[in-house]
Amino acid sequence: MSTRERGYQRVGDFALESGAVLRGVVQAYHLDGALNEARDNLVLIVHALTGSADAAGDWWADAIGPAKTIDTDRYAVLCTNLLGSCYGTSFDGWDDDDRPHPPITTRDQARLIQLLIEELGIASVALVTGGSLGGMVGLEWAAQNPALARSVVVLAAPSAHTAHAIAWNHIQRRMIDAAGERGLEIARMIGMMTYRTPGEQAQRFGRGRTEQGDWTVGAYLDHHGRKLRERFTVRAYRTLTGAMDSHDVGAGRGGIGAALRRIEGRLVGIGIPGDLLYSADDVRAWTEAGGAEYREIRSIHGHDAFLLETGQVAEILEDALRSAEPAGAGGYER
Repeated sequence: MSTRERGYQRVGDFALESGAVLRGVVQAYHLDGALNEARDNLVLIVHALTGSADAAGDWWADAIGPAKTIDTDRYAVLCTNLLGSCYGTSFDGWDDDDRPHPPITTRDQARLIQLLIEELGIASVALVTGGSLGGMVGLEWAAQNPALARSVVVLAAPSAHTAHAIAWNHIQRRMIDAAGERGLEIARMIGMMTYRTPGEQAQRFGRGRTEQGDWTVGAYLDHHGRKLRERFTVRAYRTLTGAMDSHDVGAGRGGIGAALRRIEGRLVGIGIPGDLLYSADDVRAWTEAGGAEYREIRSIHGHDAFLLETGQVAEILEDALRSAEPAGAGGYER
């Protein structure tokens, strides 16, 4: 993971949708580029399940920076660490033991992000985007702030978490219940099987074996399980998969169509044919209900294409930024 220095917003008390109140909340973030004088050149990027707040220095580094798809000479790029994650955002009372967090929802995560946007004095957001959990939180943020963003791009994410996806998260959490940190490794392996496709596995691994005689696909899964255990926590994984399960943009808003049709900016949903976790049909359904645009990423990779198909993603984001009013570069010190 990136070691670039983060910024921190000291929020204090923060009431959750459940009614629980978190004390001493601190929100970690990266802000790359400079806000202009009009405060209207912000791009908000929301990370996925195990991602960090450092989109520009880590998981979307190819897309963010001077002269890149999201040009930091022109735009200020904000990425926060989601509430419940373990990459900088924190709150009091859960540092010294293994108690689970109170239930945290995508609505809670979106509201916390908005507190930082308000503190920064943002008049208008040029683009909001994210994939998977990041797409869910981005969509929820847009529903909460329907007049604030000029363009919203949601990649590989549903408008409400499906029974199929909830079931996969349930299995992963039960594995953690049974085996703790070793269970986290196996949960990651289970997750990887929903992020990639049989076609990719056949092409990449086939029936190959390692020098030790193990199946290469198994060694690949073991590697990713170990990597996650080394950089993530059981509690964060449980909390964030629970937030995913809570996700339902239409709940309490008159349904998906009513919730999304209030969004004033351009809204685009990106489906990935072959995505085993959130099908292209799921994405198409909410775009149709919400009067949004539907586009696709074509890839053998499946769900993870929003991270791997950099060329197609760049084309989508460039189009979204062109559709937003031009923003100037430079301005205030951060």
